[in-house]
Amino acid sequence: MKGKKWILTAALAALAISTMAGCGGADENTQESAQESSQETAAESASETQTQQVVEYGEAAYLDGLNVADYVTLGEYKGLEVSVEAPSVSDESVQSYIDYVLQNNPSLEEVTGRPVQEGDVVNIDYVGKIDGVAFDGGTAEGYDLEIGSGSFIDGFEDGLIGAEVGETRDVQTTFPEDYRSAEVAGKDAVFTVTVNSIQVEVEAELNDEFVQGLNVGCETVDDFRQYVYDLLMEDEQYSHDAEVQVNLLESVLANATFQELPEEMQTRYYDRLVNNVNYYATMSGYDVDAYMEANGITEEYLQQSAEDATKELIAMGAIADAEGLNVTDAEVDAQLEEEAVQYGYEDVEEYKALIDVKAYKEYMMTDKVLSFLEENAVITDVEAASEGETAEAGTSGEETVTDGTEETVTSEETASEELAEDGTRAEESTATEEDAQ
Repeated sequence: MKGKKWILTAALAALAISTMAGCGGADENTQESAQESSQETAAESASETQTQQVVEYGEAAYLDGLNVADYVTLGEYKGLEVSVEAPSVSDESVQSYIDYVLQNNPSLEEVTGRPVQEGDVVNIDYVGKIDGVAFDGGTAEGYDLEIGSGSFIDGFEDGLIGAEVGETRDVQTTFPEDYRSAEVAGKDAVFTVTVNSIQVEVEAELNDEFVQGLNVGCETVDDFRQYVYDLLMEDEQYSHDAEVQVNLLESVLANATFQELPEEMQTRYYDRLVNNVNYYATMSGYDVDAYMEANGITEEYLQQSAEDATKELIAMGAIADAEGLNVTDAEVDAQLEEEAVQYGYEDVEEYKALIDVKAYKEYMMTDKVLSFLEENAVITDVEAASEGETAEAGTSGEETVTDGTEETVTSEETASEELAEDGTRAEESTATEEDAQ
């Protein structure tokens, strides 16, 4: 885990968001598209911290309550020189991604002449009964079930092993005591199941029909290769731009002189970082100590990260003062109005209830300052020397110097999102499956 990059994305952006009771009408599908825009980063942060509560900090925890000149003397921040590797995507990377998609989208091939085995996909009709009476959600026709997937309650899938096509058998099961539906929880049930067909998964073939079935707007294999290239390049461009920003901030801090930092602001950052660690530990199924150890996060690291993030914010606040880049309350209100509509809130006040508005104002300011630094920097893109580069990557083996302007990523979804987040084709779930699980 790179401390500086983590500060930039988790501390500067995510600090702007706190929640009181949840995300309300926020669209959870925006969570993984934080790379796309500052608005989506904010939505992601709100969703990630939905179990946290708003903490009240004093005025000295925010730039609005400080005179930043008391804490920093800026050095040179214009004309900074940054050298980073140019974004590029190789043919091997494109093929690797395509192979991943193929592996996660196997075709089904019907088999005959043998009974159901572990790993088969069986098409079944079933009726579930408790005490001889069918229950709601326990009946389906033409349902495809992978044997051994654990999709249904214990005993259901095992009960079909050995069944022949056309056979009808009763499968005895018991719903778990903690099953989500109290109506059936802990009860014995009998499912009368008919096996309509048996299929096995085989590796998909990359052809036009397969590509069209992915529903990503591609008609041919060539279209899909270009589509994958563009998505991977989008990610590479984002990483490139983030590295530029990290390097610029490091130079700004190296050139500046700091006085004693405001303790309350450091505490605010430290609390946010700790909350983020707790959240990701919970999501990963770790206790906090185990998660920190696994990711090389120490208490000293968190303290240093909070201090560095405070320095970054104060330095950027000083640049904003010097260059007229501060954000007005009217700009914040306009941004939050737009986001409230975008994320499905009834009104902006409902959305604001989730937002630490002072911190969000700071976040908007940092976006302006980072853009300013890039526009006024000398950025050298060093082309990576690699074989098998695609023609679109434009490798030349030479250095190219830009004026600091950056490409803006505008695609609304990343590769993983458009391909159902994990490279698989999205499938509709059914109420029947949920009740039989």
